[in-house]
Amino acid sequence: MKEVTIWHNPRCSKSREALSILEQKECTHTVIKYLEETPTKTQIKKILTMLKVTPREMMRTKETLYKELELQNEHNDEKLIDAMHSHPKLIQRPIIVRGDKALIARPPSLLEDFLNV
Repeated sequence: MKEVTIWHNPRCSKSREALSILEQKECTHTVIKYLEETPTKTQIKKILTMLKVTPREMMRTKETLYKELELQNEHNDEKLIDAMHSHPKLIQRPIIVRGDKALIARPPSLLEDFLNV
């Protein structure tokens, strides 16, 4: 099995659950605590491509900060990417990367099929 990377927030129950699944399956994995190691804009764009989603789909749109920044009114993808870079708390979690594919593991049970491909 290819090595897996998880963009992880230890305070998030879904992220902890996904990490637990990786550990139970004995997957070789790298943990990126993206709130501490802020992803670059290039890394965010690469993940967007791997996920095959828009920047908004990779964002936590119910987050208070999203509303405070009035991002619901922003239609420029670059500005949404800038917001995720400046405020990584806005990034959906957990994100699992395996090879050239990525998955937002919400719910974490989606990870089972992703790992078996």
